[in-house]
Amino acid sequence: MLAVCQVFMANSQEKEPSEKFGITFSGFVKNDFFWDSRQTVSAREGHFLLWPSAKSPDALGNDINEKSNLNMLSIQSRLKGSISGPDAFGAKTSGVIEGDFFAQANDNINLLRLRHAFLKLSWENTELITGQYWNPLFVTGCYPGTVSFNTGTPFQSFARNPQIRVTQSLGSFKVIGALLSQRDFASRGPAGVTSSYLRNSGMPDMHLQLQFTTTDAQSGNSLFAGVGLAYKTLVPRLSSTPGIDVTYQVDESVSSMAAIAYTTIKINPITIKLQGRYGENIPDVLTISGFAVKEITNATTGEQSYTPLKNSSFWADIQTNGSKFNVGVFAGVLNNLGTKESMSSASNSVYGLGTNIESLVRISPRAVLNSGKVRFAFELEYTSAAYGSDYDVNYMPSETTTVANIRTLFSTYYMF
Repeated sequence: MLAVCQVFMANSQEKEPSEKFGITFSGFVKNDFFWDSRQTVSAREGHFLLWPSAKSPDALGNDINEKSNLNMLSIQSRLKGSISGPDAFGAKTSGVIEGDFFAQANDNINLLRLRHAFLKLSWENTELITGQYWNPLFVTGCYPGTVSFNTGTPFQSFARNPQIRVTQSLGSFKVIGALLSQRDFASRGPAGVTSSYLRNSGMPDMHLQLQFTTTDAQSGNSLFAGVGLAYKTLVPRLSSTPGIDVTYQVDESVSSMAAIAYTTIKINPITIKLQGRYGENIPDVLTISGFAVKEITNATTGEQSYTPLKNSSFWADIQTNGSKFNVGVFAGVLNNLGTKESMSSASNSVYGLGTNIESLVRISPRAVLNSGKVRFAFELEYTSAAYGSDYDVNYMPSETTTVANIRTLFSTYYMF
């Protein structure tokens, strides 16, 4: 009898780990104290900085936006639950639920919002993710180490999307394919900022990426590099109302693509990160972009054709690898390339984000001090924007005026 009980207990102990669920909590409390030398285009009461506001002259020619701004916020504080569970379909299973208090708009700032929520199935060489996670244009192995929550935006893509993502490992290479929808980060068009343009296309935002990784076991030096492509189609309108009380169904769409190339080079004692991006109609990753009305294709129904706005950007980030103290610097440049095809008139409607900016430049040095679970970080961020006052049939801003903002940022973290 004793032997039978021992066998039963042994079998129960062997099976127990694979039948149990578990969750590990982590995150941080973060406080940001920042001062801007002028008014800015930003989100959440200035916390997520994009670029300086354009000049706004009053009746006497004084620039209304040439006024400094100060704020203190803790809304980036974060809680993450990492979930483990029993195997399924022959794969290791895991999941993540993560939130912060950044909210979705200024109206509900300080309230909890969903950052990540996904299921991961991991086989020997294949990984499947379903749920809300980083947009593939935000590469987790190559993004700026800035103190600012903007993480190099708008030079760096920034968005999280509901998606289905498959990663296939082939030795030192990985192939990533993903199908995305939109939620908090959406496209812009005649109805404002909404995911309906992508939803009405009946097609997901499609991504394909190739990555390569190699590490020298002796020195610890490593190289991570990759290239990626993205393609999506939007439907700006379902109907047109060209006259009083007259509405017609229309068949309209605008397609666009984006491409990135990037690398992270770790050569002790520094890490170098580089990325270049070409994008068409990608304001949904918080950059200068959008689309324009190309021409009216049907005078009776008011049906229109569209053309995407293009941009190119490049950024570099260099940082020391110290565990207690490190310094770094981020630098980026972005150029508005105008519409892909000429518009029938320079006065045609244009939809997007920052489409009146011809170029942007940013440089932001930083210093970070760690002690146990506490971090103090300081960053000085200079951003200049060249705003246009005239446009041609490719909506290229001309007769530009450059404005600049200096942000001084001090952040404190408590990790757990």
